[in-house]
Amino acid sequence: MLYGIIAATSALLLASALAAVLRVPALRFGLVERRRGRMVSRLGGAAVVVGTVVVAGVGDWSGVARLGTGVGELLAVGAGVGVLGLVADLRPVPRVVRPAGPAALAAAAAFVVPYDELGAGAGLLAAAWIVLVTSAFGSLDQADGVMGTVGVVTAFALGGCAAAEVMDGLAALLSVLAAALTGFLMHNWAPARTVAGRCGALFTGFVLASAAVLVHAGREPLGSAGALFALTAVATADGVLVLAGRLRGGRPGPGACRRGLAHRLRGLGLTARGAAVVVGAAAFASALVGLLIDVGWAGAGAACWVAGAAGVAVLGLLRVRVPADRGVRICPDRGTRPGVVPPATASLRVRSG
Repeated sequence: MLYGIIAATSALLLASALAAVLRVPALRFGLVERRRGRMVSRLGGAAVVVGTVVVAGVGDWSGVARLGTGVGELLAVGAGVGVLGLVADLRPVPRVVRPAGPAALAAAAAFVVPYDELGAGAGLLAAAWIVLVTSAFGSLDQADGVMGTVGVVTAFALGGCAAAEVMDGLAALLSVLAAALTGFLMHNWAPARTVAGRCGALFTGFVLASAAVLVHAGREPLGSAGALFALTAVATADGVLVLAGRLRGGRPGPGACRRGLAHRLRGLGLTARGAAVVVGAAAFASALVGLLIDVGWAGAGAACWVAGAAGVAVLGLLRVRVPADRGVRICPDRGTRPGVVPPATASLRVRSG
């Protein structure tokens, strides 16, 4: 208990301090994007990765809180995914090498899946699910405070699932991740001063999705599938909205990265903070259902209610027009867009403003 408190506090403070420190070079060297007229650092995700890896790694190295078989590998592979995302944050990825990103993510997901408990067929499905959830978390970061809030709620719920299964190492890792995301949220809550970027969003989504697979591996398939869906329903709905918006919009324009839950809620008149609160509340409700299914206090059918609510929300929000964000826009998965101010100019605008 004492170690848990110390570890969570350390991860929170370390991530918060690093997010503040990394903001200075980000603004200096133009590693920024515009959020509603403000330039924000794209290096907040690096603070989440470092805070989680350092605190969890020290606990495992010292023997105070061993991560256990499979969990240490998950953390190492997740850190590698975060590094790949950081490369994309630092400079636009050439079009010719962009397919290598999803391929690397698929390989990482396939590496952490426990095939001995799932079998080959179910293991491949689990790897594909990890890739989808990880990509969905990437779209959640396009609004202030949303990705961090959903990540904290999901990490706590998954930590409860892991504790119920006596997977102490995985529960410790998830609590450290939740604390690091909380420290990051201190700078990401609207109006944000830093964002997670591809680095933090991919790392968070990958660790959470992989942890969910480890928790439910070898258990009853129907209940596990229901719990997995409920735990990640909000991220899945956001990903569906972004994909549907791109398909309906034809060629992606400057706003193609901004068609998820939070931005459509903004179209209904909510403030940035209000949209983050609503999305966070939805994530809490669905994650709670997943936790109840996992511990046996609710049947797998409870996930149908979550699926129904998510479907109604997606169909309703598809009709909402996304408000435009004029000016500089940098899409982390597609590099710069026509009309985007070069990083050096963006940095000068921040210092002169």
